[in-house]
Amino acid sequence: MSQPNVILVFGDQWRQQAFGYTGNKCVQTPNIDQFASQSLNLTHAVSGCSVCCPARASLLTGQYPLTHGVFVNDVHLSDRATSIAQAFSGAGYDTGYIGKWHVDGNGRSNYIAPEHRQGFDYWKVLECTHSYNESYYYAGDSDEKLEWEGYDAISQTKDAQAYIQNHSQSNPFFVTLSWGPPHAPYETAPEEYRAMYKPEDVSLRPNVPEAKAEAARKWIAGYYAHCTALDDCMGDLLKTLGDKGIAENTIVLFFSDHGDMMGSQASAKKQQPWEESIRVPFLLRWAGKFGGDGQVLDARIDIPDIMPTVLGLCGIDIPDTVQGLDFSNYLGGGEDPSDGAALLQCPHPFGQWHRETGGREYRGLRTDRYTYVRSLDGPWLLYDNEVDPYQLNNLINDVAHAGLRDDLDAWLQRRLDAMGDEFKHGLEYVKDWGYTVDARETVPYTN
Repeated sequence: MSQPNVILVFGDQWRQQAFGYTGNKCVQTPNIDQFASQSLNLTHAVSGCSVCCPARASLLTGQYPLTHGVFVNDVHLSDRATSIAQAFSGAGYDTGYIGKWHVDGNGRSNYIAPEHRQGFDYWKVLECTHSYNESYYYAGDSDEKLEWEGYDAISQTKDAQAYIQNHSQSNPFFVTLSWGPPHAPYETAPEEYRAMYKPEDVSLRPNVPEAKAEAARKWIAGYYAHCTALDDCMGDLLKTLGDKGIAENTIVLFFSDHGDMMGSQASAKKQQPWEESIRVPFLLRWAGKFGGDGQVLDARIDIPDIMPTVLGLCGIDIPDTVQGLDFSNYLGGGEDPSDGAALLQCPHPFGQWHRETGGREYRGLRTDRYTYVRSLDGPWLLYDNEVDPYQLNNLINDVAHAGLRDDLDAWLQRRLDAMGDEFKHGLEYVKDWGYTVDARETVPYTN
């Protein structure tokens, strides 16, 4: 078998709980549900630093945020690491990126110079926009700003389909399709999808307090409309692989950069240690290799692990700069390469998670059963996710769980020591990296 093609597809802020295949009976995602039945489903995948730019930089480098330095939004990702596109290109792959980038740090609508594209060749990209119906991009090496037709995710998917259809197959391809939705604003999906969901029909998670219920229902109805629109895009993309006759030898990985709280724990958005923020979908299909029976795996795979894992699947050497783990052997039936836990990190709280709204630095672990989190003030959260899946009962001060708490804290400290993470105040990292932040401790950006 020749080297497989690889496609990475991800939505922005699409939480693991917002799919039919994960048990949500309200949202309609039939294409992704079918894809899940044909894929390896890593049910405990996480986004350990669950906010946009840090997660994207980890995807591109295989590194953790305190190594690549993008632990806040709207800063520049350096070229010190060998990127995922550079690794694929070095192995003879054609590379392409379509959609949202968000690691250039030079203004959200400005042109991104070729030397800042981390090795991608085919290029139809904008740094960042959440105006999905008036959405712009730059193509190739031109600095002319172009506009996607209509709802950008649909046009971006069509562009990816055209890339696949027109690809010569003389070389394998590695393509990333990065959608902006279902990230807020939630009410901006095409009308046909918004008409499918009414706030009064939305079922809320039990950890949404009554004071947030009305707002949460409105948010979620719009969010689900985006999800269903993207589900149709996924169906179209997968059909193109079949029409081209390359589905058997194409690895398709569907995931998300992080989740969205949407009223759970009386909170909103991301960057927080609760399940709605950290848990993400992770569906990997390689029909010619792994069969198609929807096998469920429960390893705690994280965003930095994606680069080494897909390189490992393709038999490509993993660069020395990578910190993430290679799960490729595990996906084929081998041993879990991790110690059984994913590391949760918030090096610097900012934006919606800034200090005046309750935000704080934290480090934590998500094991198969437990979530344990420490703040700078000491142990903060402990949940038994098996008996308390909505994380309503914080056991951190429960005497009966003191031994478990201490064991998890020692486990966490071993992980931090191994990474050289001193767990400092966030503003110390800001100073170390030379960033400037505003009153919300956010790096200011321009549109």
